Amino acid sequence: MADTDRIRILVADDIADTRNNLAKLLGFEPDLTIVGSAAGGTEAVELAKQLRPDVILMDINMPDMDGITATEIIANAVPESPIIMMSVQGEQDYLRRSMLAGAREFLVKPFSADELVNAIRHVHELEKVKRARYAAAAPAASGATTAAHEPTRGQVFSFFAPKGGVGRTTIATNLAVALHQSTGKPVVLVDGSLPFGDVAVILNISPKAKTIADLIGSFESVDADILESVLVQHSTGIKVLLAPPTPESTELITGAHMKLVLDTLRERYAYVIVDTWPSFQEQVLAMLDASDVILTLMTLEITSLKNVKVFLDIADKLGYDDQKLQLVANRNDSSGGIKIGDIEASLGRKIPHTIVSDGRTLVLAVNRGVPFIISHKDTPVARDVFAMAAKLSGATATAAAEPAKVPARGGRRLFAR
Repeated sequence: MADTDRIRILVADDIADTRNNLAKLLGFEPDLTIVGSAAGGTEAVELAKQLRPDVILMDINMPDMDGITATEIIANAVPESPIIMMSVQGEQDYLRRSMLAGAREFLVKPFSADELVNAIRHVHELEKVKRARYAAAAPAASGATTAAHEPTRGQVFSFFAPKGGVGRTTIATNLAVALHQSTGKPVVLVDGSLPFGDVAVILNISPKAKTIADLIGSFESVDADILESVLVQHSTGIKVLLAPPTPESTELITGAHMKLVLDTLRERYAYVIVDTWPSFQEQVLAMLDASDVILTLMTLEITSLKNVKVFLDIADKLGYDDQKLQLVANRNDSSGGIKIGDIEASLGRKIPHTIVSDGRTLVLAVNRGVPFIISHKDTPVARDVFAMAAKLSGATATAAAEPAKVPARGGRRLFAR
């Protein structure tokens, strides 16, 4: 393999034995090569500027300049060189600080050769995709005539919340139905909350239905027709791609797999709605990267506000602009909550979508297994979701189409998975 085809790596660690061990581990991989070695953060910054490597392995604890400070400097000076942080501490705070500084991956020592190599290839692939996306965006503005002949691609709207319990899955599910009801266009809902997906429960889908786990082992050959074969047709008119039935399957589904799934679905569906989960694992980052809009759900509580602030900083480091990231205030009329205006002032950005609180309606809908968009269409909470659908689809907030008829049910299954 030619040197130009290899992933060029810079290693920064103050322990010489660690640097040597990393060199030995990576020496067995024909597509990887170490182009520089730094014994501290200051040296790492200088070498990064000189060498502009494809990937940087950065230790978090170094005497002259710690890895987080060095990462912040490199992320601004050499943004095309993604950083993998290495640490003997696996605490959440270290992960959070590393992501805020600009790191793309976090490895806890000791890690295996496979973990290291997979992380390097993953962040390198993500960086290539990011560059390609920006390169494609540049001529788009001047290529209006050519674009008219390009096939229409669907839009991917992903729901993300930095903490659980804010109603993410319920709103994502009902938005998918609202988009289909109000536009008449094909919509697919992806349960991207891979470890503990609840879409099947909310929609009362049979536990025997196919899921994304049915694609494990054959992702490399997946095309639109194969993917279509594992989608569930729901009575509301939308299609659904369910999460795996057990959390263990999540480890066999990579970020690259999720990107392939979303890119394939958007070729056939006008809208792809994705429910993620509160994590910065590679699968979640891949889904967020592939999204046209990230709908960040929050409630009017101080803990939710704090976590959203952290995510906004991370999103900025990941290169997500204000148009891609839109805030959604759920339960915005709950008593004792912080006022919308105060939150907007604190975050320094507008909240384009608000949804009222209606716990009784939501509980009734979930227990019936029918989205409240259909069972309680005239309630304020349903109108708010239709309004969000109208904004996202570019339509006016007029009355939605008549809801699809939902077959009578012979009793609600307590557990759909």
